[in-house]
Amino acid sequence: MVFQRYGLSPLIVLTSMSAHWNLIRQLTKREIASRYRGSLLGMLWAFLHPMVMLTVYTLVFRGAFGMRWGQDGESALDFGLLLFSGLIVHALFAESIHRAPYLIVNHSNYVKKIVFPLEILAWTSLGSALFHALISALVLIAFYGFLHHDLHWTMLLVPLLLLPLSLVTIGISWFLASAGVFVRDIGQASGPLTTVMLFLSPVFYPAGAFPEAYRILLYANPLTFLITQAQDVLIWGRPPSWIGIGLYCAGSYLIAWCGLLWFQKTRKAFADVL
Repeated sequence: MVFQRYGLSPLIVLTSMSAHWNLIRQLTKREIASRYRGSLLGMLWAFLHPMVMLTVYTLVFRGAFGMRWGQDGESALDFGLLLFSGLIVHALFAESIHRAPYLIVNHSNYVKKIVFPLEILAWTSLGSALFHALISALVLIAFYGFLHHDLHWTMLLVPLLLLPLSLVTIGISWFLASAGVFVRDIGQASGPLTTVMLFLSPVFYPAGAFPEAYRILLYANPLTFLITQAQDVLIWGRPPSWIGIGLYCAGSYLIAWCGLLWFQKTRKAFADVL
């Protein structure tokens, strides 16, 4: 039985990473390097892209549209920073979710020819997304320091937000990676789904501006809480909701555990389908 082999313990989420840490690290480095291989500027694009996008968001949404968040002490350029902080959270989630349905399909040689720990493909995809999210966060912090000549101590808590975000992301990725083998349409649906989640989250507007009658849709979005927390610690200098983070960590770990259990249960049929 598959469950007998991998166990039912919730610790399998951690052991799936720790047992293959060196392989995950090498595959992640190779994936990041392959993205920029052949370009003139190479890895410099990892910094240039978020810098350009942050500048564009600030100029367009604040400069051209004159949009404001409506918070006390908000500067003329804070809207772009607020928008970008929310996009960092969404981009990390969306990048992994877009790739998840194709993880096994695109690596069918790992399924058919060799014994390979297939579950680490999701860790590799997440590692690449985390790398780009951290680069974007550093760019945001640098822009904030340049504009305000000061930094919040709460910015040090960004990794605390990435933990539950990573857990919920990889849990859903395991579900989608397995389902994508059997139902190829899932890959086509992941793009529209993450776009809907983007607009149903407080990225372009504060949560309080969303119509109250439909606010349940906003808070049903698993990204909403983490986006508001990211805006608090990065822009407003407020500490996060410790109780909320704790509950989110517990819930996201449960999702990751269930996702890995489902992946390991269904993996025995991958070779038959592929």
